[in-house]
Amino acid sequence: MLNKLRLLTPGPTPLPERVRLALARDMIHHRKADFHTIMSRVQTRLRHLFGTKEVVLPLAASGTGAMTAAVYSLFAPEEKVLVVNAGKFGERWRDIAKARGLAVSELILPWGTACPPEKLEEALNKDPDIRGVLVQVSETSTGVLHPIQKIAAVTRNKDVLLVADGISAVGISPCPMDDWGIDCLLTGSQKGLMLPPGLALLALSERAWVRAKMHDPGCYYFNLPRERKKVEENETNFTTPVNLIVGLDESLAMMEEEGLENVYKKQWALTMLARTGVKTLGLTLFAPENYTWGLTSVQLPEGVDGKLVLKYAKEQYGVSMAGGQDKLKGRLVRIGHMGWVDWSDILAGLYALDQSLIHANGFSLARDYLERAMAAYNEAMQGNPGDVIPQVFIRS
Repeated sequence: MLNKLRLLTPGPTPLPERVRLALARDMIHHRKADFHTIMSRVQTRLRHLFGTKEVVLPLAASGTGAMTAAVYSLFAPEEKVLVVNAGKFGERWRDIAKARGLAVSELILPWGTACPPEKLEEALNKDPDIRGVLVQVSETSTGVLHPIQKIAAVTRNKDVLLVADGISAVGISPCPMDDWGIDCLLTGSQKGLMLPPGLALLALSERAWVRAKMHDPGCYYFNLPRERKKVEENETNFTTPVNLIVGLDESLAMMEEEGLENVYKKQWALTMLARTGVKTLGLTLFAPENYTWGLTSVQLPEGVDGKLVLKYAKEQYGVSMAGGQDKLKGRLVRIGHMGWVDWSDILAGLYALDQSLIHANGFSLARDYLERAMAAYNEAMQGNPGDVIPQVFIRS
């Protein structure tokens, strides 16, 4: 059956036409004036997006590359870090830290729950040797949003760097690093930035740069002080994916034209649409509280094969969603609504989920779930963004 493909995965995400056209432009050289002009403009826009006065480094890598660069640049072997482990990507922080030879302490939480700041503070007070906290802003495997602002309030008054994986948060929900006190914020190109995979972005606070200059990065490629020097010259240390930088310039221009407050407002409204639709279908939200804005995780009823749900939705309705990871494989459906998606895409996803659930021996008597979902979206869009997004989140 021929249907428009709707990519509702939590990355990669759909590409706007303007970005696709920018990506298709003829090649320019990454050491010449044309590229310098674009990089200068991109740098200004990235600082606004990250909410920082510091440089934002583009790295030719996936988001995991930025995670690796942060760990290897900020901590020396045998130093101790605390990893917030509440999902698949918390586990990734742990594994990268161990590969660097760090002493790893874990704050292990049930999947689907957020990190209580008081527990993190207690762990730091018990062990003064901890030099860093590694945490996700948005834990993509579960759909949980960790309270980074409150966590930063704990770390900013200690000799502890807060390293935050914003791969599924930057450009989706507010996380202004300077205002909150985040020491390292990183992201990838394929989610809120509406680009193909292949570009990672990373920014360090002033005190994190002091730490980075103290350590041998332990990696020839990920040398952040050298990258910073080149970015200040509107270049990169090594050959960069030029077309992705050009595409990034276009996607950031789109966000600038819309205004960050309106970008966040729409992302919040899409979250309300998806969550209301799921609840109206009688399904269980895997993250009932502290949920991320760009992803809705749905716990499937017993006896329903999640793989069959996803397969049927893709084949019959052209809707591509994600399943659970590791121990949640076959038990979750993750609906992505980040980046270049709108209300009609999510309504199509909800309909495909409902029909695929029935096909996989599930049960649904819902009749007005689409209407209720759309009403929740409209209510969120008509509200004052300040009701949802405190003004401290937004940098003018």
